Amino acid sequence: MIIHSPLLFLLGFTVPIVRAAFNPLQHCGSASPYFDAPSPPGIRSDTPVGCVVDQAAYFVRHGSYSGSGQPFNPSRYPEPGSFTGWQNLFWKIQNATFIAHGPLSFLPSWVLPVDDVDHEPLFLSSTGAREAFDLGVELRKRYAFTAGGENFTAWSAGEQRVVDTTTYFLRGYLSDGNYLSDPSLNRGHSIILPDSLTAEQAINVFNGTFADSLTPSASCPPYAIFSNNGSVASSTFRATYQNQTAARINTFLQGDLAFNATDIGVMQDLCGFGSEISGDRRFCDIFTDDEWLDYEYADDLNYYYGSGPGNPLSATTGYPWIKAIADLFEVGPYHTVANGTLVPPPLIMGFSHDNNLPPLISALKLWNDTVPSFTQRDTNPLRQFRSGHLVAFRGYLALERLSCTASQSSNKSGVFHQAGILGGTIISMNQTRAAPANSSFSVPQLYVRVRADYAPVPIPSCSSGPGRTCPLAQFMEMVNGPLATAAGDFMEVCGLEHVTGPGVSGISGNGSSVKFLTTKGDGTEILLELN
Repeated sequence: MIIHSPLLFLLGFTVPIVRAAFNPLQHCGSASPYFDAPSPPGIRSDTPVGCVVDQAAYFVRHGSYSGSGQPFNPSRYPEPGSFTGWQNLFWKIQNATFIAHGPLSFLPSWVLPVDDVDHEPLFLSSTGAREAFDLGVELRKRYAFTAGGENFTAWSAGEQRVVDTTTYFLRGYLSDGNYLSDPSLNRGHSIILPDSLTAEQAINVFNGTFADSLTPSASCPPYAIFSNNGSVASSTFRATYQNQTAARINTFLQGDLAFNATDIGVMQDLCGFGSEISGDRRFCDIFTDDEWLDYEYADDLNYYYGSGPGNPLSATTGYPWIKAIADLFEVGPYHTVANGTLVPPPLIMGFSHDNNLPPLISALKLWNDTVPSFTQRDTNPLRQFRSGHLVAFRGYLALERLSCTASQSSNKSGVFHQAGILGGTIISMNQTRAAPANSSFSVPQLYVRVRADYAPVPIPSCSSGPGRTCPLAQFMEMVNGPLATAAGDFMEVCGLEHVTGPGVSGISGNGSSVKFLTTKGDGTEILLELN
């Protein structure tokens, strides 16, 4: 006989559902500290059973630094100039007489998080260094590609905060000492590529990298014209909420201090940047959840229309890197492409800037199923294009090559090991005699998985593999077929096919491809040092 307790029965229907608290730092877009993006419904983020990653390529934004303060248009405003907005807010507060209460009570004693104005803006913060170091540790353990004592090379765009991010990544990945007495013992190598060519420089051919770069969009003059649409879209949307937000928070003030729409943008920026630089989260507490969602959506608009699928030349600038990685995946780890003179490591790391990540999404035709509105926030919690899930500090897009066989846990298969030979092969358990060491129960199948800030991103037209991965053969057909057609030729689309001058010497009309991953001497190689 089963006796049901009324108390237990009651408790069974009154236990509340626990939901994660709203975290503004996961809704700050490009000013967010790194966090793993949530996986799409029904897809596990770990590697599918029966599969191993034998090659991977990462395109990573640098870690956090002091000074942008203007994530909505980072390609058009110099970071030190944007830092001026922080200073203007500080002096506006200090030059006013007022009483602040509630979430604004800290303002009378608030100081800028930057205490070395001549140096800190533009440079990597200590949090950014830690983010990069942590990524190195994480990927070393995730893939186990590099044995202790082996050298490792990573690629970096040329701006200092990107080089520093690469350096700290290598420290975490290699657990490398700093051999001051003999720098040749340092095992980390960086290949530095020219950074941030302007349209004028591209036309005048001061440097001929063009697509062969980690910052290719800067060499494409018409791309810059369309990138302004991101600022227009985000500004249009910000006008729908910032004045109302200013009116609300001004109710916590008495005196001659009153905030306006411009101040709201700076204050919301300071949530993410303040947290990253000095751990100060007080600006995060000023705004409501809805106001953070509005702020996030404005940043989404900036990247979608400025450098993502809403920019018609975005795929053109992102495709060369995708093509280069696809070609390397086709030949497999520890090999190079035909006529290549350099074999990259199985973990291919490139470090660059936020605006160079959305073009990779565009080139793969991802996250473009809806066109975001300028005037009304998309409230769908599962909407795909979120800037904080791609271009947060230390955000990344990764491609993984998976080798998959029958599950080793299957009751119908086992792993055969021959004495004295390291490793084993999967065989049928019905075999009546020992199999030779080179026998196999199933031929490994190859697939490609896309990740954005760790979350798997299925390719809609190519997701028949384990965990909705894309068969490698089909992926190559896509890259060499419809994706190549949609992107077009970089030099031609960007209007550079007739450019002449000293900067194009050695390009031989092939400035539309990425060669630095397969060509020795392409870029400046340096040993990792932190002297």
